[in-house]
Amino acid sequence: MRIKARGFALSLVGLLGAFTLVVGAAGAVGEAVHSITDGVVDTPLEADAQHGGSDGHLPATSANVELVGKLRLSGVVPGRVSDVGTLGDYAYLGAYNTPCGEGGVYVVDISNPASPTEVGFIETAPGSYVSEGVQALSLETDAFEGDILVINNEICDDSGGTQIGGFSIFDVTNPRSPVPLVQGAGDTDPGGAFSAANQIHSAFAWQQGEHAFVVIVDDEELEDVDIFDITDPSSPVFVAQVSLADWPGAQDAQSAGIGSFDASFLHDMVVKKVNGHWLMLLSYWDAGFIVLNVDDPANPVFVEDTTFTDPDPETGTSPPEGNAHQAEWSNNNTFILGTDEDFTPYDIGDFLITTGPFAGEYAASIVPGAAAPSILPDLTLNGPVVYGGYGCPDSAPIPRPEDISGYLEMLEPGEEKTIVLQRGPTGDPSATEAACFPGEKAGQAVLAGWEAVVFVARHVVTALPEPIPPVCGSGGFTDEIVGVCTTHEAFHKLFNTPVSFTYPEAPAIGAIGERIEVTSVFDGWGYIHLYDAKTLAEIDTYAIPEALDPAFASGFGDLSVHEVATDPHSDLAYVSYYAGGFRVLRFGDNGIQEVGRFIDHGGNNFWGVQIADPKHKKKGNPLVLASDRDFGLYLFRYTGKK
Repeated sequence: MRIKARGFALSLVGLLGAFTLVVGAAGAVGEAVHSITDGVVDTPLEADAQHGGSDGHLPATSANVELVGKLRLSGVVPGRVSDVGTLGDYAYLGAYNTPCGEGGVYVVDISNPASPTEVGFIETAPGSYVSEGVQALSLETDAFEGDILVINNEICDDSGGTQIGGFSIFDVTNPRSPVPLVQGAGDTDPGGAFSAANQIHSAFAWQQGEHAFVVIVDDEELEDVDIFDITDPSSPVFVAQVSLADWPGAQDAQSAGIGSFDASFLHDMVVKKVNGHWLMLLSYWDAGFIVLNVDDPANPVFVEDTTFTDPDPETGTSPPEGNAHQAEWSNNNTFILGTDEDFTPYDIGDFLITTGPFAGEYAASIVPGAAAPSILPDLTLNGPVVYGGYGCPDSAPIPRPEDISGYLEMLEPGEEKTIVLQRGPTGDPSATEAACFPGEKAGQAVLAGWEAVVFVARHVVTALPEPIPPVCGSGGFTDEIVGVCTTHEAFHKLFNTPVSFTYPEAPAIGAIGERIEVTSVFDGWGYIHLYDAKTLAEIDTYAIPEALDPAFASGFGDLSVHEVATDPHSDLAYVSYYAGGFRVLRFGDNGIQEVGRFIDHGGNNFWGVQIADPKHKKKGNPLVLASDRDFGLYLFRYTGKK
């Protein structure tokens, strides 16, 4: 049985706090500087100046795209820049958790697009940062008239200090002198794990008649769609909370056995008036793209949802991965373009016990935060395993490989020293210490000298069958180490003990088990979908060629699509493709065609993409802003045919 591991990388840490504006922050303006290295997770060394190192990136290229200007932001380090928003003559770029404690928002004057100028920085509280919730818009309500900036608050450090989850709103009517209107508004029931309000990953605000609203992504209640009335942006009011469980129609694909809902959570959303109705477009990861009617934002109504084509139209994988990350309607609301973000071009293949009486195939998945077997030279985790207990810092110590009599002598060339650790402990009378994250267990394993970890799902049933895919927790990783999760049944069969779902039951710590083999399967990087906006039927998909070529699985940066912005006047889409660069796509009833591209000398790492204010329009082509994670701001115009 092959169980697909979902290729998602959701940040569950963040926040916004104390407000400080630094006027006239130093920074180069519009110059061709190339002097930083790329340390983003999953991005290998890249050659040539801007992204440093000596090991590859996609070559510089440009077709039908004019580079109008660019700006290296002050204090930038690899992974420093996140999303971009824009309004009027200003752009706002998020400062991510690199380094932790220096998050915030860069304020950039783009009145002269050829020479953008950094004019300020809005600091967040220590331990906080901004990711995908950077949006500027104009409001005109009874309570407020002017421009606001809405940002999300995530936490990268929970060690103490002032920490604010939720969303924050600033008055940016004068962008050079922002005024905080509210900080840390959000879902306070049951309350955030790190702050008063649950931390959030993204936010989208809109004005609807005389009222204004914001919808947020809740990092701590992942399926929730939380809506607030911000008619008075200094005093948000919680008006609705709905989720997948409220929309039986969105679960038809699952009941029909199509695809997978393994990781179904809200990741992004946009609201637009379409054919007289206010519609909300949700990017809901493995559950696809979902449309809600929010004519009454306090009572959202399910309209329709997408189904991932099975098998996957780009890779042939079955079931398809999902990973619905972000989407937008086309200019005339005829189409929807949606992006699937996937940082893992290799999925886990078969998990085999290769020796002993229970040799065979078992369910498994990659533990979120751990590395896949594809990082190994032969793309395969194999060799005999040893039982190490629970592996938490307060658990019984994990033994060292050299302390296991005869173990090192058993290893054959190309095999890894592999420890087996149970999830928990929870409810085990023989282990009363606190449970910990799998990454903490992996850290203990690394200290003891192990090269890979097989995590084991804990008891969740009293008899077979147990839930598939197995779940072993997530997070807490500071070491790069292969970590796969298998079932409790497979755990017993690895050590030839009776399958049991009661305590006590484990073999002795240090017991040598059977050999395993866990393979890798190339399934490509993330790509883009084109849907009929009325029926949500899939019309076409598009991936850059390198994203579907195993030769580009490593050594060329992340080749996944990230975000899309649609042209306000034509069937063109502008796409941020991480190391795949900036891409321009033409779309329609006949599908998707790439018509423009740009990759700078030394490579790029594009995250966000937005259309600038219409007054920057020239010869019918809008100014398009893109945020480079390792550099700052790029400004483009498409120069090909509309």
